[in-house]
Amino acid sequence: MLEKFFFSERNIMVAILLNAIILFAMYFPAYRDNPTLEGIDHVFLLFFLLEAIVKIYALGVRDYFKNPWNRFDFIIVMASLPSVLVAFVDIPDTSLLIILRLFRLIRLIRFFRFVPHLNKIIDGLGRALQASLFVLLALIFLNILLAIFTCHFYANIAPEYFGDPLISSYSIFQMFTIEGWNEIPAVIAERVQKNGSDSDFIGTAFIIGITRFYFVFVVLIGGIFGMSLANAVFVDEMTMDNNQSLEAKIDKLQEEIAELKQLLKKRG
Repeated sequence: MLEKFFFSERNIMVAILLNAIILFAMYFPAYRDNPTLEGIDHVFLLFFLLEAIVKIYALGVRDYFKNPWNRFDFIIVMASLPSVLVAFVDIPDTSLLIILRLFRLIRLIRFFRFVPHLNKIIDGLGRALQASLFVLLALIFLNILLAIFTCHFYANIAPEYFGDPLISSYSIFQMFTIEGWNEIPAVIAERVQKNGSDSDFIGTAFIIGITRFYFVFVVLIGGIFGMSLANAVFVDEMTMDNNQSLEAKIDKLQEEIAELKQLLKKRG
């Protein structure tokens, strides 16, 4: 009876989902360190430990660990098991042990087993990542290049955005995603207008104008063209399975039409 219960995929999925809800609730301020929820969480952990023990006993160690999902579950349970110690041992710093229980949320990945055509999706994802690799490397190179260039000219004007190459890289990437692309040049323009130009040959209005033009160029080349190209390549590779299947059906249909034509010619 016990083996039948733990070998039921539906029972285990329900337990994983309920445990995830408890962990989710425990991080609300009103329920944080709630002893009742802590106790329920420990019960769930012991439940999952018992599940592993029952399955190992029923299947044997070798057969149990042959299943990749069993190995995955066993690692997650063992990794989160030390979090139970806080209920029995007085440990000064429990933050690391408590956070180990969050590993159980990773078991929600098991719900992906019910996604239709999961193998095709994973294969498509792998192809898409390979095809997008060179585009992503080009975007990274472009980001670094623009970050250093922008840091050189605007580090003193807007240090919070371009104070060093790392901060500048983040700001440029932010503009690639079309996030805050108009706010950053507006801040620079305001400060240039307030402090004036440091050069006797270049006026304030020219600096503001060239700044706006430059950041529009950054958004166009990196955000609209670069990111759109990466997305297009990624999506195209993800859907290639469907295209190949359709092309195979068309080729087969053409062959059948050709055979039918030859048959009609012979009869004619």
